Amino acid sequence: MKKEEPVNVETGLVIKQNRSMNCSRILNLMVLVGFMVNYMLRVNFTIAIVDMVPNHKQNVSIEQATNFSISPLNDTNATVIRTHSSSPGSVKFNWSEYEQNMILGSFFWGYVLTELPGGRLSEMIGARPVFGYSMLLASMVTLLTPMAAKISIYCLIFCRVFLGFTLGVTWPAILPLAANWIPPNERSKFMSNMMASTLGAAITLPVCGILISAWGWESAFYITGLVGLAWSALWFNLVFETPAVHPRISEFERNYIETEIAKQSKPGTKPKKLPWIKILTSLPVWAIVITHGASVFGYFTIVNQLPTYMKYLLHYDIKSNGFLSSLPYLGKYVMALFAGIVADRLLNSEKISKTMTRKIFTFIGVFTPGLLMILQVYLGNNQVWSVIIFTIALTMNGAVTGGYLGNGLDIAPNFSGTIFGMANTLSSFGGSLSSYIVGKLTNNNQTFEQWCIVFWILAATYMCGAMVFLIFGTAKTLSWNSGPNAEESNGVHINEMEAMKPLKTSSNSQ
Repeated sequence: MKKEEPVNVETGLVIKQNRSMNCSRILNLMVLVGFMVNYMLRVNFTIAIVDMVPNHKQNVSIEQATNFSISPLNDTNATVIRTHSSSPGSVKFNWSEYEQNMILGSFFWGYVLTELPGGRLSEMIGARPVFGYSMLLASMVTLLTPMAAKISIYCLIFCRVFLGFTLGVTWPAILPLAANWIPPNERSKFMSNMMASTLGAAITLPVCGILISAWGWESAFYITGLVGLAWSALWFNLVFETPAVHPRISEFERNYIETEIAKQSKPGTKPKKLPWIKILTSLPVWAIVITHGASVFGYFTIVNQLPTYMKYLLHYDIKSNGFLSSLPYLGKYVMALFAGIVADRLLNSEKISKTMTRKIFTFIGVFTPGLLMILQVYLGNNQVWSVIIFTIALTMNGAVTGGYLGNGLDIAPNFSGTIFGMANTLSSFGGSLSSYIVGKLTNNNQTFEQWCIVFWILAATYMCGAMVFLIFGTAKTLSWNSGPNAEESNGVHINEMEAMKPLKTSSNSQ
């Protein structure tokens, strides 16, 4: 059967425009690269800190084997140590494990403040400016980080807090953009672009390891900051809020996107006010929030602590540390892309319900890593097995793109930014909490026994979070997603409007 050509609703003529989907592809590419850069700006510190703080276990041998000089800086916790094993002029900081984890956790102090406002702001003024300007500011503060660290630990903490403040809006901002651009049954694959954050980590860790080895830890911040500035310039020139305002989109592409999205959420039906009570009392919303919080708690714990674990427990050098630390994130992105494609195909085939699809992929992505953390308790002291388990755990976690991650677009596309903001707010507390817990457990006590406690906490968090979504999660669009106008349009009011059209036409002709 021949597929019908799209027709212009105003003229009644068949559309003969370019049938390409170039603008959608560019949006996907910019979001993918954007989240790679997002995590470059975030995780550069987790690998840089390995070189910023000397390994005290090796201090004696270094002093005996090399000639070195030490000169004080303004901060009492910092010294300049010049050795043959370090880059010329490389600055080292005598921070304790507790101070290191306080610096790592300070990112989330700012991050947690802007998650919910960022989601709501994106719904109100648009995701394009919110996401774009936040990345621009984050890139600028990244370039200033080396200077801040050399001034004092408090300046560094301020920079990390401000970085978290700017990047906090980015994740919830993308969901309103997806609601405007991505048809419902193509959103799982689009969500995999957000998981490119793990690809960013996979690239950043080994590259920064090489940069640090050659030019010192400062280079990790300078290079990633410049990359962020370049991406921000491209974003404002290539991405637009909706297909309707894009200056270069074809009529076919615009018509296709708007028609497919209208099947789920009709234009003009978005409520003017945020239904806070409905949102806060919705079990499906809390299923997303809690599951996301549990999943990201585990992810942030690993992404922040893996380089340190490999340094003290597995005894890898900086180059090997960066490369091996990147493997779990590379695996996660591959799984995220695969899961998104498979989930969309399942939804289009209609062989499995959308709710069941979301639950299956959530089980794979959240419950399975919990089981693997239990395995880490028994095998994690082995260099090979530890890397394998971490890699498989984060790889499986990538399946959330077909699960809960885009579930806010299923149940309430008009308020998906707010819902994701709530979820990421909870997960931000989890990120800060994980740094505090690891810092307390391992401060002056970097032993495998202490890390086993961390692994048990991760296992329990992952599995409990998955169970919440399996019990309370759904993919059905909730009634409060649409306002009274949507209900009126199905009743007598639409007939009244249709009846008024000839009157308006006749009055205008007069």
